[in-house]
Amino acid sequence: MALFRKKTYAVIPPKEGVEIKKELWERCPSCKATLYEKTLRQNLFVCPKCNFHFRLGAKERLKITLDEGSFQEMADNLSPLDPLNFEAVKSYKEKIKESQEKTGILEAAIIGEGEIEGKKVVVGVTDSNFIMGSMGSVVGEKISRAAEIALEKRIPFLTISGSGGGARMYEGMLSLMQMAKTSAAISRLKEGAVPFISLLTDPTMAGVAASFAFLGDIIIAEPKALIGFTGPRVIEQTIKTKLPEGFQRSEFLFEHGMIDLIVQRKDLRPTLSSLLSLLTS
Repeated sequence: MALFRKKTYAVIPPKEGVEIKKELWERCPSCKATLYEKTLRQNLFVCPKCNFHFRLGAKERLKITLDEGSFQEMADNLSPLDPLNFEAVKSYKEKIKESQEKTGILEAAIIGEGEIEGKKVVVGVTDSNFIMGSMGSVVGEKISRAAEIALEKRIPFLTISGSGGGARMYEGMLSLMQMAKTSAAISRLKEGAVPFISLLTDPTMAGVAASFAFLGDIIIAEPKALIGFTGPRVIEQTIKTKLPEGFQRSEFLFEHGMIDLIVQRKDLRPTLSSLLSLLTS
């Protein structure tokens, strides 16, 4: 499981004659509360004190979204290449290897078929722990391929975006092309009247936000997710103006008509199930 969380260990002073083992705790990035990991896991990695939604890796996201045992992964053998032989402080090959070891997946996207409360769905999930979920040629190919499968089988398509990176610069123009490629695949879904639901999680930014993530028939976001094209600090430095409070957060986008729903993590499964019923009735 890959999460953006700092793990700390704490030992509770034992009473006399009682041995207490070292336990794993988590510190909430928002309210700084110290949380027992088992409790946090049971709460779907949402802080019970301030409702902060922790970032989830792709595997954990699939686990809490789909019916148990229903997921059948597709294109799981696709791995990124290094077309430019990119070299910097670390080479692209080194960054790929590090991300693969860190996340246990070959690329920043996982696609496949599954079910949500018994309703079939083709799903594509991006993982911000893998080079910030940036979209290289393999990610674009996977999302496009998933959309094509959804169209062929007439099954609703669901994407869950967790991508703080945009087009993956290490692949140059091949990466930029994926924005158009995924958008074209989604347009074919719309022409075929196959429903597409897009779920935006923290963060959904840059090339992913500027392509398939904002093309859903219904766009959902988790609370306080960072969503936009470029970061607030870059925008402020460019336009020399202070941005409104909460700019580029789910609530701000909802108030301005950019997304359709903000849904708590615990309510995502029943909400998605209801939407799938409505869209396929």
